[in-house]
Amino acid sequence: MTPKQLLIVAHAPSPNTRKLAEAALRGARHPDIEQVETHWVPPLEAQPQDVLQADAIILGTTENLGYMSGALKDFFDRCYYPVLEEKQGLPCALYIRAGMDGTGTRRAVESIVTGLRWNWVQAPLTLRGDWQDDFEQQVEELGMYMAAGLDNAVF
Repeated sequence: MTPKQLLIVAHAPSPNTRKLAEAALRGARHPDIEQVETHWVPPLEAQPQDVLQADAIILGTTENLGYMSGALKDFFDRCYYPVLEEKQGLPCALYIRAGMDGTGTRRAVESIVTGLRWNWVQAPLTLRGDWQDDFEQQVEELGMYMAAGLDNAVF
C-alpha cells in the first residue's frame, strides 16, 4: 500500500515558530501512524508539485501586520492556479502564530482556501499573544490529527 502524503507548508522565521513546525512534524510522525509520510517545506521553497503530490496539507503562518506572512502569500501566488483544478477537496488545516488576535490572517487564508476549494478538517488554530509552551502541544496534536485522519481514511 502506498503511503499517504501529508505536506506541511509553514513559515518559521524564529526559534519559536520553528518549534511549531517541528511540533507538527512530530505529531504527524507518531509511531502509531503507519501509512503517512510527512514533509515540511518552507513556503518560499514549496512548489506546485509538492501540493499536487499531497493527500492533505497543514499551513502554518505568523501574523504579519494583521495578515499572513509574505512567504505564505508568495506560496499561494505561485501555486494557486497550477493546483486549482487537480487538488479540489484537499483536506487542510491551519495554525497561526498571532501576536495580536489573528483575525485578519485567518480571514485572508480562509478566502484563498475557499477559492482553491480545499476542505477544512477543523477550524484554524490561532495561537494568540505572548509565547506559551502549550502552543507546541497544540500544534503537535494538529499534526497527529491530520496524519491519523489520513492513515485511517477519514479524510
